[in-house]
Order: sequence, then C-alpha cells, then structure tokens
Amino acid sequence: MRIDPGLTVLGRNTSSNVQKVMWLLGEIGHKSVRVDVGGVFGGNRDAAYLLKNPNGVVPTLIHGDNVVWESNTILRYLANVFDASRFYPVDPAGRAGVERWMDWQLSTLGPANTLLYQSIVRTPPELRAPELIEQHRVRNAALFLILDQALSSQEFIAGDSFTLADISIGALAHRWFRLPIARPRYAHLQRWYDQMCGREPFQDHVVSIEFV
Repeated sequence: MRIDPGLTVLGRNTSSNVQKVMWLLGEIGHKSVRVDVGGVFGGNRDAAYLLKNPNGVVPTLIHGDNVVWESNTILRYLANVFDASRFYPVDPAGRAGVERWMDWQLSTLGPANTLLYQSIVRTPPELRAPELIEQHRVRNAALFLILDQALSSQEFIAGDSFTLADISIGALAHRWFRLPIARPRYAHLQRWYDQMCGREPFQDHVVSIEFV
C-alpha cells in the first residue's frame, strides 16, 4: 500500500463518516495519516479546526493545499483524484445511479440510523427509553427494507459492481446488524452485508472498531 504523506484525515475512527473515508482509501490502496479529532478527543470546535471545517464535525480531508469536508464529497474527491472510476462511474447514468444512493444515505438513512444508535449506544442503560428505541428501530427496518428490495435484483447497491454507494452505506448497515435489537430477516441485505464483511478494508476500518 502506498503512503501519501500529503493525505491526512482528521477524525476519530469510531465515526461512521470517518470509517467510510478510511475504507475507500483502503480499497484504492492509499494509506493516509489519520488524526483523532472529535468525540472524546475534542478539537473539532477549536478555532484552527473551524477554519478548515466551519461545521465543526468530522471528517476533514487535507490533501496538499486542498481541504475537503462532508464525507460523501470526500469519497467523490478521492475517487476522482486517484482515478478510481471502478468505484465511481464516469458515464452520467452510472454516476447518477451511485450518487442517488449516496444522497439517500446522507438525507434519509443516516439521520434515522444515528437516532437509533444514539438511543442505545450513546445513552446510559438507566436512561434508555424503550418506546423511543422501538420507534427508531421500526423506522430503520423500513429503510433497510428498501435496500433489501434493491439488492434482490442486483449484487451491489448501485448495480452489479461495488461502488461508492456501498461504501457510503456500509458502516450504517454494520450498526444495524450489530446493535442489540430485533431485525426482520432481509435475505438480500444479509447476503450483501456478508460480502462487505469479506472485504479486508471493511474489516479493518469498520468491523474491527468498537461501538462507543
């Protein structure tokens, strides 16, 4: 794996958004320097960080003189810079097929999945609200059913090839499968998730990281 000394990812490895960036770097064979920022490490509200990313969230990518934030934008940037068109098609129809799922992850699945995750993992047991957890669980089940239906006719989320769509959603799917909740049996989603678990970068940057 090539090490790019000019490529730095600012963000803690427990962030699902950081995980997908690190996963893509593993897939394309570029090892970056990752710096713990956010969560228990702090630093994301410091003035120096806010100059790079005014939202005060992670990840932020520094590549030479370029600073990029928003995790899905970082995925697209890396695919373009490192000519990883196998993950991000160049033809308009193929690219739209990938980007619609990335947008869906950002606008729909991500917020719902975060609420479920926080209501369990980020909430002390004595403060957990079973009715609220169930509400979030049902919402996530409905969204993952959409994925299961899409995967019933194709191998990967955006078609028959592994793309940025799979990476943008993979860490959230991992949460869904590992949280202590009841889950419907979605055979196609399970088959896809098992495939993701067979990818070494997914193991390295998602599966091996403990929930905190």
